[in-house]
Amino acid sequence: MSQFWSPIVHKLEPYIPGEQPKIANLVKLNTNENPYGPSPKVLEAIRLGVSDQLRLYPDPNATELKQAIANYYHVDENQVFVGNGSDEVLAHIFHALFQHNGSLLFPDITYSFYPVYCQLYQIDYKKVPLNENLEIVLDDYPSENAGIIFPNPNAPTGCLLALSEIESLLQRNTNSVVVVDEAYIDFGGESAISLVNQYPNLLVTQTLSKSRSLANLRVGLAVGHKDLIEALVRVKDSFNSYPLDSLSIKAGVEAFKDRGYFETTCQKVIASRKWLTQELVELGFDVLPSSANFIFARHKDFDAAQLALGLRKQGVIVRHFKHDRIDQYLRISIGTDEENRQFLAVLDPLV
Repeated sequence: MSQFWSPIVHKLEPYIPGEQPKIANLVKLNTNENPYGPSPKVLEAIRLGVSDQLRLYPDPNATELKQAIANYYHVDENQVFVGNGSDEVLAHIFHALFQHNGSLLFPDITYSFYPVYCQLYQIDYKKVPLNENLEIVLDDYPSENAGIIFPNPNAPTGCLLALSEIESLLQRNTNSVVVVDEAYIDFGGESAISLVNQYPNLLVTQTLSKSRSLANLRVGLAVGHKDLIEALVRVKDSFNSYPLDSLSIKAGVEAFKDRGYFETTCQKVIASRKWLTQELVELGFDVLPSSANFIFARHKDFDAAQLALGLRKQGVIVRHFKHDRIDQYLRISIGTDEENRQFLAVLDPLV
């Protein structure tokens, strides 16, 4: 029945999310979920929020959550936008801020949703190659562009840009929007949100799916100049005025308030990442320096696809990308200490 499709639908190549298999006793290290659950205060807020009030629409502005985020990052509430996961926030950004003459720029190896959004919104784009170490080099981004977007740390490599490098880009690129996608920033980087009051063309996105353990609730955000935020609000309110339900709003508020739990779990992931990196190096892997909650590694003597298959047969799932330049790498999410040990126990006989 595809004759009823709009013409653009025929051309779309949708994003393929990480596999969510329904297998018992699986060691699941393929989608970068936090191995530790949400703050107990988050769970209590959700429990208290389940009431007769669910018959009512939520606050369309998610004011309480925006204020919690504004307080956390020391910005004004009108500098904060929230949406149904950072993917929806990014979609609104592409729609509201990148539909200009010229090409949007982003890395050639990066979050694979970016070209999908370009297809959907018919945005011209150019990919800027990573260097030989699979690092983003911002000096390679020309000043003539319709916008720039990149993750920091990058995905799927985990490599981090220093805040000074981002500021240098902003100083020379003043005529288009620069979006820094910080899905993994809390695992080892310094947020560019500290720069938004100095650079009105800077927009920073984050998610509560990773460091705050709320992947199931779908909460994302953007912080930037109020005029950029207004553009996103206009698109949102022309698409879906109620993107966040009341339980997600309450959970998000408590996630930002419970700084102690957040910092403790992030440090546990960082410590596990350091340990697992060393273990992989001792097994002969080359591991990129990661500031995310995952590791990107390859073994010079063993094919990555075969390693992924061998792990899967033993109940351990990691992510393998069949893309040029990275098809010999595995992306391994950091699990609990027990999950990491199980992964190594299965991997060791394979190498």
